[in-house]
Amino acid sequence: MTATRTPAKGVHVARHALPARAAARSGVTGWLLAVLRTARPRQWPKNLLVFAAPLAGASLGRHGVVAHALVAAAAFGCASVAVYFVNDVADAGRDRRHPRKRDRPVASGLLPKSHAVALAAACVAAALAAGPAISEPLLTAVVGGYLAESFLYSLAAKHVPVVELAFVASGFLLRVLGGAAATRVPPSGAFLLVCSLGALGVAIAKRYTELTGLGAEAARHRPVLRWYRPGPLRLAQYALGAAMLAAYLAWAAGEHDGARAWHLLSALPLAAALARFGALTARRTVRPVEDLLTRDAPMLACEAAWLGLFLAGL
Repeated sequence: MTATRTPAKGVHVARHALPARAAARSGVTGWLLAVLRTARPRQWPKNLLVFAAPLAGASLGRHGVVAHALVAAAAFGCASVAVYFVNDVADAGRDRRHPRKRDRPVASGLLPKSHAVALAAACVAAALAAGPAISEPLLTAVVGGYLAESFLYSLAAKHVPVVELAFVASGFLLRVLGGAAATRVPPSGAFLLVCSLGALGVAIAKRYTELTGLGAEAARHRPVLRWYRPGPLRLAQYALGAAMLAAYLAWAAGEHDGARAWHLLSALPLAAALARFGALTARRTVRPVEDLLTRDAPMLACEAAWLGLFLAGL
């Protein structure tokens, strides 16, 4: 008769612990992925707008300018992530009815609301600390203004037609001003006009694509859309694109002799980019407008050509 061997107690513990540890790792990994998705990494490139003022002012070569611009980009990155967390908590119920947004971690329950709020608070603290870190209190003021207008937008302004467009556009413009504050490069009035018109054009394009892409369901997902119609939005987008191009030409014509020809020439790929953007937004899609600007090969080619000519003028 053969004796049965009873596994040692420690072996049982180890065997039972392995699945538990794997589950814990899976839980932590899943949570981290949910946090990363809520932070919207594909939106982070818009924070590179902080380089606009030092780039236009040909100041990137100055000592410390690039480092300060990177700090400003990080500050707006943290601030925008905080806003995304708060927005997802506030809009969780509505997001669950959206064809794409229903998969967001907060809406789907992968990221608890309490965790999202705590992470938002930590990001706000980090964003506001950027100014003191480089001894630029004006950067803190601009980041604070961005946070204030973003949270005001989430609480009330997003339901007011036209006003909400100005709020969306101001988010882009404040990044430009934050970069100017961090690098101590005062932007010109013509430069700010170009940026403002471009930002408002993008905001209107966002509403146009939402309205046409979601159709009859649009107002359920974003109530303010009930006040808009595709035709007027489309006309406004074209008008702002034309105005932006005219303002850019006026700015380029006022540049010094060495830069004027290059910057005037750079208006050609800029016009091509505006035309391509108009064609992309004309399609029925629920993709974010930012994807149309950063994930379309012809658009990227136009942007690269513009940047090359612009830098040649500097």
